Amino acid sequence: MGVTGNEVSAANQQRQNEEISKTPVGSVLESGTSVAGAVVALGTSLASGGHTGLVMVGSVVAGMGIVDWFHKLGTTKVNENLEALGQATEEALSRVEAALNEQGQSIDEIKRRLDSDELRNAMASASLQALRSTQQKRLKRLALILANGVKDDDLTSESTDDMMRAAVELTEHDILVLKSIYEMQVYFLTSAEMKKPYNFRVDAIRSRWKMWWEQEGTAYLVDGGATFRSSTVRLQSAGLIAAIGLVDVLTGPSVNDFELLFEGKKFYERLQEIGSNVEPK
Repeated sequence: MGVTGNEVSAANQQRQNEEISKTPVGSVLESGTSVAGAVVALGTSLASGGHTGLVMVGSVVAGMGIVDWFHKLGTTKVNENLEALGQATEEALSRVEAALNEQGQSIDEIKRRLDSDELRNAMASASLQALRSTQQKRLKRLALILANGVKDDDLTSESTDDMMRAAVELTEHDILVLKSIYEMQVYFLTSAEMKKPYNFRVDAIRSRWKMWWEQEGTAYLVDGGATFRSSTVRLQSAGLIAAIGLVDVLTGPSVNDFELLFEGKKFYERLQEIGSNVEPK
């Protein structure tokens, strides 16, 4: 299943919104606090007091109470994020419990997974990462990583920490690019394919890329491929994909083909809704 131009456009808009919200001004706007309002209020106060002429440089800023803003906004956002993460995790774990019941897992086994030190450590990691974002979608990623880790009975500390970090750093467009690469290459990470010589598999992957560039890769050319290249850089930095050589076509948004790594496969699968069609392979 390929990626449509609409999906890419939507991801680009989401990326722009994310960039705005990550700025101090964006955070203030989200909280309903207006810098302009504070300036106008101060100006009115000065005017009503009979002051005329130029206001002393720095007096407007000094009257805005910026330090207090940071205290209030920071505390509020921390509480909001942890509340949202907790609710999303509880909902996801409830679906996991239902799924494990359907699989025939015993109540004792379900309790063991939900009352494990591994889950508690993973929740602590998620809590720390939740403080790094104002994006609700990224907080939900953390909850899904936790829940799918319980479902798969796999919450290895180092691997989970890495996935949590990637969950709050990657944009929606990055995940869309990873989805394209996953759908193209997950077959090559099956046990049967992994038994083949690496060079043989790389040649097969590059052949798949050539078809993909020509048939579906044009959806990423809306900005000359700049956003696609940025996404592949971040995905490589997170250890989810790796460049495997120059492309064989001239129409793609990148000069490199990329290999889906096991970590990328696992990360993408952990981001899926419980009960979705994407299951670990």
